[in-house]
Amino acid sequence: MIKSMTAFGRAEKRDEGHSYVVEMRSVNRRYCEITVRMPQQLLALEERIKKLVATKVSRGRVDVTVKVKKGPEAIPEIEVNIPLAKAYHRALSELSENLETEEKIGLQAVLGLGGIITATEPEADLEKTWAALSSCIGDALEGMDAMRISEGNALCLDFQKRLQTVDQGLSNVKVLAPSVLSEYHSRLKDRIAVLTEGKVELDPNRLAQEAAFLADKSDITEEIVRAESHLEQFRSMIESGGPAGRALDFLLQELNREVNTIGSKAGDASLCHTVVTIKSELEKIREQVQNIE
Repeated sequence: MIKSMTAFGRAEKRDEGHSYVVEMRSVNRRYCEITVRMPQQLLALEERIKKLVATKVSRGRVDVTVKVKKGPEAIPEIEVNIPLAKAYHRALSELSENLETEEKIGLQAVLGLGGIITATEPEADLEKTWAALSSCIGDALEGMDAMRISEGNALCLDFQKRLQTVDQGLSNVKVLAPSVLSEYHSRLKDRIAVLTEGKVELDPNRLAQEAAFLADKSDITEEIVRAESHLEQFRSMIESGGPAGRALDFLLQELNREVNTIGSKAGDASLCHTVVTIKSELEKIREQVQNIE
C-alpha cells in the first residue's frame, strides 16, 4: 500500500550506562531530504544514520534528533594549564607591586581569570556507540514507518471513495453524451429561425449535416476512454504498494486535462454540472496526493 510522508517515530535505549534517545519527524517534500541533529563528538556517524534512514524513506524530509546522556562513570578529562596560571600570577604580582598594595595573590584570584582548568569529554568509541545507537535509530525508524503506512492506508480509503464519485460522474457523462446531437440540432434550428425571422424554409438534410458536424467536433468519446484508463492506473498504483506519489500526481494532471476537454466540449447544462463535480473530487485527491511518498 501507499505511504504518507507525514509521521513521527521515537525510541530510547540504554547501553552500558549511556542513554540514547532518537526522534524522527517526516513531512512532505518533492525529493528525499534527511537532516541529523546530534552531539558534536558523534558527527562522524551522520552519514551512517542517513543511509539507515534512507532504507525506509525514498521521498520526503526527515528530521532526525539524537540525544545521548552519559552515565556517571563517564568522567571527563581534566586539564590544567600551568603556563597560563604562572603568567596570570606574574601579571597580578606585578600589578600589585605597581599599585603598592600588600594584598597577597592567592590561587582563587588566578582561577578567577578563567582558562586555567578545562574539562573535556573523552573521545567516544564510535564503533561501540554505533552498535547501540543504530539499534535505537532502527526502532524509531520502524515506529515512523508504521505511522506512514497507517496514514497511507487512510489516504488510500479516501482515494477509493472519491474515485467512485469520479467513476459515477464519467458514467453520467457517457449517458448524457448521445443527447448532445439532438440538442445541437434543436438549438441550431431555433437559432437560424430567429436570425431569419422564419422567412427562410430550412432544408432538414442540410440542418442535420450541420448539427452532425458540430456534434462531431464536440465528441468526447476519446476523452472518456482515456479518463477511465487513467482511473484504472491510479487504482492499480495505490493498491500495489511502493513509492507512487510522483506518478499519481502525473496521472491526476492527465486526468484533469481530459475532464477539462470534456467540459469545454460539453454543451449540455447537466453534463457541465457533472464535469464540475468530477473536477471538485479530483482537486481534493490532488491535495492529498501531495503527501504520498
